[in-house]
Amino acid sequence: MFQSLRQHPSLISWGCQPWRRIWMLGFCIALVVCSTLEFDAGFALAVSVPLSKRSPIVQTVSLGNEAGELIFIPDRLTFKAGNRYQLNLQNNSPTKHYFTAKDFADAIWSQKVDAGNIEVKGAIHELELRPGSSAAWVFIPLRAGTYNLRCTVPGHTEAGMVGTLEISG
Repeated sequence: MFQSLRQHPSLISWGCQPWRRIWMLGFCIALVVCSTLEFDAGFALAVSVPLSKRSPIVQTVSLGNEAGELIFIPDRLTFKAGNRYQLNLQNNSPTKHYFTAKDFADAIWSQKVDAGNIEVKGAIHELELRPGSSAAWVFIPLRAGTYNLRCTVPGHTEAGMVGTLEISG
């Protein structure tokens, strides 16, 4: 057997003190072992996943209802800056409606809107939903604030089809 660690050929090539070589080897082994572990108690190793790839928090809003009422259900939504959301919009009413929130749209990063077989990317300030249609808006809130929501179909805002969108910091 070797008289000291300095005589071990695989450790000499690392070019540092023997105790550092052993520590680095142990650390590397620990990294490999830990990277393959999953904990059943709800713990997991922190893995850097881009925010745009994380599962979104899903919220649903109805624009009007089957009775033809001019309302958003719910009429108040709260989001937290830095989280990824999917806002499912549904129009079950017999008339078209707009989901208009320009200032809110300026305070978020819109990843995409899925509507039917179409995916729209880029800045979105207003969505029109025809009767019976739906859309999924995926976004990340960036700037805290309280923003107005309204339907811009003539007469709908005046009839009370308004709401509030809040982003907390």
